Amino acid sequence: MKLFPAALLLTTVISATTPAIAEPLPGFDWLAVDAPHRPRPLAAAVWYPAGAETYPAAIGADAVFAGTMVQMGPAVAPGTYPLIILSHGSGGNIANLGWLAEGLVAQGAIVAGVNHPGATSGDSSPRQIPRVIDRTQDIAALLAALTADPAFAGAIDQGQVTTIGFSLGGATVLAAGGAQFDLSAIARYCDSFGDDASECRFMARGGIDPHALPPEMAADMTVKGISRVIAVDPSFSHTFVPASLNRLPPAHLIRMGTQEVIPPARDIGPSGSNLAARIPGATLTTIAPAWHFSFLGLCLPTAGAILEAAGEDPICDDPAGADRAAVHAQVIADLVMALGL
Repeated sequence: MKLFPAALLLTTVISATTPAIAEPLPGFDWLAVDAPHRPRPLAAAVWYPAGAETYPAAIGADAVFAGTMVQMGPAVAPGTYPLIILSHGSGGNIANLGWLAEGLVAQGAIVAGVNHPGATSGDSSPRQIPRVIDRTQDIAALLAALTADPAFAGAIDQGQVTTIGFSLGGATVLAAGGAQFDLSAIARYCDSFGDDASECRFMARGGIDPHALPPEMAADMTVKGISRVIAVDPSFSHTFVPASLNRLPPAHLIRMGTQEVIPPARDIGPSGSNLAARIPGATLTTIAPAWHFSFLGLCLPTAGAILEAAGEDPICDDPAGADRAAVHAQVIADLVMALGL
């Protein structure tokens, strides 16, 4: 089945009102992935259909986020499954996307991801923002490790490898799929949007001049073996070389919220970069009511007060009428349709 017909821009608006449905616990394990481009192995995680029962454990739970439940280290259920590799946003971490992994495993996928060093919760550095090439190499290292691991290699359909990225992770998976950045366009983007462009604002706090970015950011970062890419609110969406977008495998984009809650710097729709229309054959879904941070994990009732006291962004607040669990359910439903699961 051809999931993304050529020259088709399918725009769907999904109302986030459907509650999540409880599913059997996925299998889960932590992995250490050798990565020659990094000074130490990558911390990685994999969720998968479980072929046995071990014991339950909470993943990603802390003072702000509720986390999700898994069972640790069971055998993989017999069969062959598509592989989905996740890339978290700046300041995020792979465990916080456990809700997404759990939902996709329930539909018959193996899901994995790494903590991108220098860009995770507690170690996020402005100087790492331009180092997208390191993040794409993280994806390549994880893909190589999984397809060589006796526990998972036989269960992975290597012809169905999808990367899903959120925010800076969205830019990462597009770059891994073949899109290239135009450094002069990044400079113009930061000059034009200033503090309204969160990537530019964060780089400025680290003394990064958008007019003097490392040449590696303009490199071809294509990762072999990726058969489709899905980007959720990707960063730097205004700044890709137009011709490079033609090289992407089938692409699907998700826009978290409508024009009323999305600043033009972040918007991938017609009111912003119009990225979805610029990628041949791409499809676009808008999830509403929602906003950028609705894609993060479920928050605890006391999270808002903790974040406010710490001077953090209100990442647990959602627009009027939005319910984060319902948003998550709608994202998973959209991905199941896009991936043909």
